[in-house]
Amino acid sequence: MKKLHNTVDRRVLKERIVQSNEPRITVSFYKYHPIANPQFFRDFLFLQWESLGVLGRTYIAAEGINAQISVPANRFEAFRDNLFNITFLNGVRLNTAVEDDSKSFYKLIIKLRGKIVADGIEDPSFNPSNTGVHLSAQAFNVLTANPDTILIDMRNHYESEVGHFKNAILPDADTFREEIEMVEDMLKGKEEKNIVMYCTGGIRCEKASAYLKHKGFPNVHQLEGGIIKYARDIQADGLENRFLGVNFVFDERLAERISDDVIAQCHQCGEPFDHHTNCANLACHILFIQCPSCKEKMNNCCSDACKEISQLPEEAQKELRKGKAPGRNIFKKGRGEHLVYKPNRIKPE
Repeated sequence: MKKLHNTVDRRVLKERIVQSNEPRITVSFYKYHPIANPQFFRDFLFLQWESLGVLGRTYIAAEGINAQISVPANRFEAFRDNLFNITFLNGVRLNTAVEDDSKSFYKLIIKLRGKIVADGIEDPSFNPSNTGVHLSAQAFNVLTANPDTILIDMRNHYESEVGHFKNAILPDADTFREEIEMVEDMLKGKEEKNIVMYCTGGIRCEKASAYLKHKGFPNVHQLEGGIIKYARDIQADGLENRFLGVNFVFDERLAERISDDVIAQCHQCGEPFDHHTNCANLACHILFIQCPSCKEKMNNCCSDACKEISQLPEEAQKELRKGKAPGRNIFKKGRGEHLVYKPNRIKPE
C-alpha cells in the first residue's frame, strides 16, 4: 500500500530544492466549507498533489481547507484544473506570491486539524460564513484614508513588526486565538464605527470579521485576498501603496517585499533590518530578526550559548537534547529576554 506521507529525510529534501533550477509557483488558498470526511479528502489530495509535484503545507478540518503550497510552473494549469474539479473549490481564489524564488517549500505535508485556523471560539451559534464586507484594494485605500475608520492588523506581533498598513492598530498578540479576544475588548463602545481588518491572505479576517458581526458590530469590512492580493492589485491598477515594509509569510522565504520602507531593526544590534531567521541551534530555533553582520558574527544564532552549541558535532548536539522535552523557543517569536532590540510592546492584562 502506498504511503500517504513523506518518507525522505527533511535535510535531503531541502538540499534537493536548494539545488533545483525548476521554476515553481508559490500559491495559497483557503475555503471555509463543511467537509464530511476530512481523512478521506486529505488522502485524496495527497495522491493528486504528489503526482503533480506539489510541495507545501495544507491543513484540513471539518470546517474547510487552508493551503500554502508550491507548484511546478509547467504543471500549474493542470494543478488548477485538478483543484477546480473539486466542486466546493471550483473558482477558489489562488493568491500567488509577490516575490518567488521557487524555494518556498521542500516537502508535501497535508495534516488534519480541529480547525483550519485555531480561534478558541466555542459558541455553537456562531456562523463563520456571515463575514464582513470584502474590500478591493481601491475601496480599502478610500475607506482607510478616513480618520474615523478603525483599521486593525489581524496578524501576530512578529508579523506586523516588519510590515503593516499606515495608521493600523497592531495588537500585541502571539496567536490568532489571543488576538480575537483582544480586538473584541478594544472595540467595546465603538460598535457603530467602520471597522476594517486585514491579514496575510484573508483567512484570519474571514473568521474575525464574522465573529465581530456575531458580537454586534454591524460595519465590519475585510481586505479581499489580504496583503498578498493587495500588493498585486495596487501594482496592476497604479494605486497608492499604503503598506509599509515586508509581508511576513509562513514558508522558507519568511518575507515578501511590499515597499522599500524598513520599519524594523535587528534584534541583536539595532540596525535597520526586517527579515526574520531561526536560530541555528535546533534546541532553541527561536524566530528573530538578524541582520547580515550579526548573522556572520553569531553563526546564525541568537546568543553566545546557542552559538557554542551549534558548533558542536551533530551527534554531540543530539546527545545534549536527549531525554529532554523539546525546549524550543520558536513560539516566543522574538520575545527572548536576551534579544535586546525588540519592540517594547506591553501586552494588556
